[in-house]
Amino acid sequence: MDDNGQSELGGISMLRTRMLRSMHFASTIWFIVCVGYILILALRQAGFHWWVIFSLSGHSALIVLLMVSLYLFAIFRGVSRTQTIELEHPLTSTKYYVAFYVTAPFWGGVAGCIGMLGVDTAVQFLTGVVLGTLTTTFLAWVVVDPVTSLLETVLVPESRAHRAQRLALAKAERERRQKQRECLLAQIVAEEEAEKQHWQEALKPQAERLAGLLAVDETQFKKAEREAVGIGLEAWQLGGLSCMRQLCAMAAAISRQRYREESVSEYISVWWDGIGTWRTPSLT
Repeated sequence: MDDNGQSELGGISMLRTRMLRSMHFASTIWFIVCVGYILILALRQAGFHWWVIFSLSGHSALIVLLMVSLYLFAIFRGVSRTQTIELEHPLTSTKYYVAFYVTAPFWGGVAGCIGMLGVDTAVQFLTGVVLGTLTTTFLAWVVVDPVTSLLETVLVPESRAHRAQRLALAKAERERRQKQRECLLAQIVAEEEAEKQHWQEALKPQAERLAGLLAVDETQFKKAEREAVGIGLEAWQLGGLSCMRQLCAMAAAISRQRYREESVSEYISVWWDGIGTWRTPSLT
C-alpha cells in the first residue's frame, strides 16, 4: 500500500475515533440525566420537598459519581478493546459493535419511547424512557458484553490460540524483567562487596590511627579529636557515608581487641558529627 493509501486509512481511523468520543460524551450526558431523574423522582415519591432534595444533592452526587465512574469504565473497556485484542474478539472489536456498545443508553431511550407510546402523563412517559435507558445499558454492559466476549474466546479457535500466545508472551516478558532485576541486584551487591574489600585494604592504616587516637589521655584529647576529624573527612571524600561507617567499625574492632574498650564508636560518632551527612545518633 502506498503512502496516500496509508494516509487515507489513518484519516478514516482518526475520524472514527472522534465520532466515538463524541458519542461517548453525548451518552455520558444522557446517562447522568437519567440517573438524576431517577433519584429526584424517588425522593419526590417518598414525600420529600424540593428544598430537602437540594440539601441532599451533596450525598446524591456521590451516587451519581459512582455510577458515572462505572459508565466511563465500561465505555473505556469497549473502545480500548479494538486497540489491544482484536484477534481474540472478532465480533466485539468491530466498529459496528463498538458503536452499539457506546450508544446503548440511546437505544434504551428509544426503546423506552416506543414502549411508552399512548401513555397519558408526561411523568410516566419520562419514567419509561429513563428506565428503558438504564435497563438496556445494564443488559448491554453487564450481561450481553461479558457473555459475548466469553463465547468468542471459547468457541473461536483463533481467539483461543491468540489469547494463549498473548498470555505466554506476557509471562515470558515478566520472567525476563524479573531475571533482569535479579541480575542487576546481583551486580549491585557484587560491586558493593568489591568496594568494601577495596576499602578494607585502603582504610586499614586510617583504622589503625583512629584506634590509637581512642586510647590517648586527656591532655592529648583535643589534638586527637582534630586528627580524627581529618581522618573522617578523608573517608567521606573516598566513599561517602558507607566508607565512614566501615572505617568506624574497623577502628572500633581494633580498639576492642587491643584496649578492651566497648563504647569507642560513640567517641568516633561525636568527633565526626557534621562531616558530610554523618550525624551523631540521638541519646534520647
